Amino acid sequence: MKKIIALLLAVAVIFSLASCGGSMMTMGTGGTAGTYYGYGGILGNQIKQTTGININVVSTDGSKANIIGIDSDNYQLGTVQSDVMSYAWAGTRSFEADGAVKSFRVIGGLYAEAVQLVTSDPNIKSVADLKGKKVSIGAPGSGVYFNAIDILNAAGLTENDIIPQYQSFADSADNLTNRKIDAAFVVAGAPTPAIQELYTNGKAHLIDISGEVASTLLQASPFYSVYKIPAGTYSGQTEEITTVTVKATLIVSANASEEDVYNITKAIFDNIDSITAAHAKGAELSLENATEGITVPFHKGAAKYFAEKNITVVSE
Repeated sequence: MKKIIALLLAVAVIFSLASCGGSMMTMGTGGTAGTYYGYGGILGNQIKQTTGININVVSTDGSKANIIGIDSDNYQLGTVQSDVMSYAWAGTRSFEADGAVKSFRVIGGLYAEAVQLVTSDPNIKSVADLKGKKVSIGAPGSGVYFNAIDILNAAGLTENDIIPQYQSFADSADNLTNRKIDAAFVVAGAPTPAIQELYTNGKAHLIDISGEVASTLLQASPFYSVYKIPAGTYSGQTEEITTVTVKATLIVSANASEEDVYNITKAIFDNIDSITAAHAKGAELSLENATEGITVPFHKGAAKYFAEKNITVVSE
């Protein structure tokens, strides 16, 4: 009798999973100490509670790894930078050697990853002032690296016009403190701990990326958008900083069903308050932020949800 009951329960579970369409999806995020992983866990819980679809959130090497993971069918969902997914779609920059990857679609933008130019030199007041300076621009081929190159180019500079340093955020902060470098590009949600420490110690400050530099950048690369870092975001930051941002974005396999993706999109954007209560970055969720500045097609399931909110997006 016990075996029969166990068998019946197993069958019930199978039918239950089948009834929710996707049943199980794996979401690629980032390192366990990063925002992608923690935030992905919150989104996964919300999706499961709302739709019944089980989301297995896994730690990865970030945007490119998540796109490749979806392409190889190891993942069905992933968090990525909006610029990196554009490189994948076009087969450029970090995807030039591998070729274009078009096996994913967009669910929606999540939050801003601000391009923060931080300096310990009071004479550096603009991007143009970086000429001849030691500037940390991230690891070669990384998202930060290409963000830095884009902004330098928009200011009429190249990598050869600076003394480039290829450092992590933590190393950049240490070297700014010790005056071993003059400036660093940090691409992350603000406030960023490394920059907060610099502000607290009075060792550095942020530089505006605005005006003609921002206009040139946005015209050349539509996946960027203007972003304001409010005064007081960092201790001792008395003025608002204007910069540009790429967007942390949730993508999904193109093979996912329209019903599943519609339900996932609805689970996120109909429950912003619940997500915000669990993670501060939830406060940046909005229909506008989800759909603006996206250069890769949306999944039809996501497009269906946004259409119900009177927002038309390009989908495939």
